[in-house]
Amino acid sequence: MKSSAKRHLEKQTLKLQRGQISRRQFVRSAVTAGVVLPTALSLADQAIANTPSMGGHFKAGLGHGSTTDSLDPATYENGFMTMASFSLYNHMTEVGPDGQLRPELVESYEATPDAKNWIFKVRSGVEFHNGKTLDAEDIVASLNYHRGPDSKSAAKGNLSGVEVLRADGDNVIAELNEGNADFPVLLSDYHFTIRPSSEGTIDPTSPIGTGPYSYVNFDPGVRLEGARNPNYFKPDTAFFDSIEILSIIDVTARQNAALNDEVDAIDRVDPKTVALLSRAPHLAILETTGTLHYTFPMRVDTAPFDNLHLRTALKLAVKRQELVDKILFGHGALGNDHPISTANQFHASNIPQREFDPDMARHHYQQSGHSGPIQLSASDAAFAGAVDAAQLIAASAAECGIEIEVIREPSDGYWSNVWNKKPWGACYWGGRPTEDWMFSSAYIAETEWNDTAWRDTEGAIKFNQIVVQARSELDSDKRRALYEEAQLLIRDDGGALVPMFANHIHALNRRIGHSDDVAANWQMDGSKATERWWFV
Repeated sequence: MKSSAKRHLEKQTLKLQRGQISRRQFVRSAVTAGVVLPTALSLADQAIANTPSMGGHFKAGLGHGSTTDSLDPATYENGFMTMASFSLYNHMTEVGPDGQLRPELVESYEATPDAKNWIFKVRSGVEFHNGKTLDAEDIVASLNYHRGPDSKSAAKGNLSGVEVLRADGDNVIAELNEGNADFPVLLSDYHFTIRPSSEGTIDPTSPIGTGPYSYVNFDPGVRLEGARNPNYFKPDTAFFDSIEILSIIDVTARQNAALNDEVDAIDRVDPKTVALLSRAPHLAILETTGTLHYTFPMRVDTAPFDNLHLRTALKLAVKRQELVDKILFGHGALGNDHPISTANQFHASNIPQREFDPDMARHHYQQSGHSGPIQLSASDAAFAGAVDAAQLIAASAAECGIEIEVIREPSDGYWSNVWNKKPWGACYWGGRPTEDWMFSSAYIAETEWNDTAWRDTEGAIKFNQIVVQARSELDSDKRRALYEEAQLLIRDDGGALVPMFANHIHALNRRIGHSDDVAANWQMDGSKATERWWFV
């Protein structure tokens, strides 16, 4: 179809969905544009089916959540709280369904040529759920909550470069110690919820936000309930009357809930059951590819993982393709022991793919001087098939003369009791849209979520210097070279074993509608399904 005819059909489709033309008029217009009648009728039906409608109670079953969860944004650590964050609150910026950054609670932003000073214009007319009008002081206080010297926020590292943050009328002024071209992207982090302030501070546990749904009930590790915000500032969004986000950690229970029509959508479908669920007449599989990756972080500040030879031996003792085939069932790609995917702008494609090498693994293991079993903690709370993946790693390591003892950890409390505490465990990362954001979230020295404790080695020190340098580098070629070096340092010196990148796989009831563009930065349409989806 010629591009002009395609653009014409897109305009007519939008008019049909908005009720500006009838179905008959749409079909006539499509036929005139050269579309055969059966296809025109099908396009009309599809457009009508994809027309957002208001109403209904939306229930989502997520493979995340913990009894230790809190509305305190500094503590958010799993996908349940990510979706809760985007349902109750808004942020300065957001990643749209098309993957592009756009303003949210600010109308615009601009920087000085060196990207050190930023001006954000606060969106006018936005109200909190309690009726208070949003102002610049609310944004400053909300961000400052993560910046203080005593802050334990997981996102503190993302704001480490901010020297001055102040309100200036309807603007928020940020002065950075180094230029950062990605600074507006960092402000879309789900931790940076904007709350109402009083005398320069916020109540971090308050459910009051500006988001698409107002608070009804929150039972940590069980559910979050919300009701549509009648004064939501975004038009043509927040279509459900009410929402209910359920924590269903067990993958079998979660999938049974979808099969039995107990929930409208689930995330983290087990790849080996995709074919089974797709045969259910009332379910549709939605799969998105982005930056999600599965990891086995080794804490380099704890023996035996403080030994580089041992870390290298373990990385060489993994059959990565086997993991992609048997754990992801092909719904993913090989990892190369760093967190930057091919979806990122500066992915280091020039770094050779690490492969299973029993001879070199055996060599490095002997050089480490270690003997005896190495414990690997795993639970399917980390990702579907995490325990099986750990067993496969143990089996391939045995071929290299390395003994791994897999510790099956309970799912409940895994994120608070095991992850970031045990010396070696299983984990998942949703990834981030930019290299700097990913590094700032999990790899720079000062972040609370540096789950490999990679801070003091020569490679880690050099890595941290490179990250700072790359932030202020506006020449894309020079920036690429810096990020490629950073990825190589993580791969060869860090404690992250990253064997595979995984697709986000969802099962949706066919009565759920969504746009053609579905965000892949997080599961569930960028964790904004409550705002972006509707009942057909």
